Amino acid sequence: MTSLGGVEMVDWNLAVATATRLVKPGPEVSREEAREAVAELRRHASAAEAHVRGFTRMTPDAAADTPVLVVDRPGWIRANVAGFRELLSPLLGKMRARRGGGPGNAVLGAVGGKVTGVEVGMLLSFMASRVLGQYETFAPPTRDLPGAPGEGGGRLLLVAPNIVHIERELDVDPHDFRLWVCLHEETHRTQFSAVPWLRDHIEGEIHAFLGETDIEPSALLERLREAFQSLAGGGGPEPGDDGERDGGHSFVELVQTPAQREVLGRITAVMSLLEGHADYVMDGVGPQVVPSVAEIREKFQKRRAAGAGRLDQALRRLLGLDAKLRQYRDGERFVRAVVEEAGMDGFNRVWTSPNTLPTKAEIADPAEWIARVHRKAD
Repeated sequence: MTSLGGVEMVDWNLAVATATRLVKPGPEVSREEAREAVAELRRHASAAEAHVRGFTRMTPDAAADTPVLVVDRPGWIRANVAGFRELLSPLLGKMRARRGGGPGNAVLGAVGGKVTGVEVGMLLSFMASRVLGQYETFAPPTRDLPGAPGEGGGRLLLVAPNIVHIERELDVDPHDFRLWVCLHEETHRTQFSAVPWLRDHIEGEIHAFLGETDIEPSALLERLREAFQSLAGGGGPEPGDDGERDGGHSFVELVQTPAQREVLGRITAVMSLLEGHADYVMDGVGPQVVPSVAEIREKFQKRRAAGAGRLDQALRRLLGLDAKLRQYRDGERFVRAVVEEAGMDGFNRVWTSPNTLPTKAEIADPAEWIARVHRKAD
């Protein structure tokens, strides 16, 4: 797909091999404990489906239904490499065309592809031990990792060893915690299966972002240098820091062109909506079905905000994961404010079309979205 004379811009197989070699296997569990954890996650995912759909009043089309897969860390890695490979193909094709097809470039491409493959693998090994669940939107189905039928694909991944690790670390009731996690992830599954245009809209925005990427080597190297200087000098966010101060940029922010900033603003707004909606639903359903939800929420929020240490905080800052934490907070505040003002049915107008999605400014000021969408419609 991304080859030039048999040489790939990114050695994806090496990325998988590197990540699976470096990632830790997860907490120690007996064979019976592992089987029970997997079975319970499947039961909770099924139960969460009814809870989420009843609370949100969102009903997916049966034809758009997507599978729920309980995976280990290597399974999560393979699924994400498949997704990256699919999503990044237009950008890598553009870079391949710019590089040219001479013999020297082919040799450089072979070396560069392996170096990039190792780097991607290292990042994935870091992430694979932290993700509890993920709605995999773009990866094509495979024999080992099936997806929804049709071109859209899609599947929900629950990473069993990470869920077990965190429930032990937080010292919370494992049955309650597993259901609580499933409520959040099932909300994402419901969002994409009940809103048929959402996947294509987000994919289009990401392709627009990638299409504007500044791929001149000198500019890219300079921005990489800035990113690593930020990592080396900052060491992670200060308490109460929201990541917006000077010198606190993530790698994603550093590689932006002016045109990309506009696209990234729209992507940030829709991701804030999706993450905030999932947190709002999780908190709304939780007290009815998760007895220890207050304890779980308090402990999890503290862990989410603190990170595991200085290196973890620095990597989160560099990779833009602190921005994701802000998306949970800001998006949940937006959803809560709109539901309180307009009710759940009024909030659900957000799923009408791309034009009714909130802008980044409206996420910060929900009254602006209500005025634009509801008063205009009325």
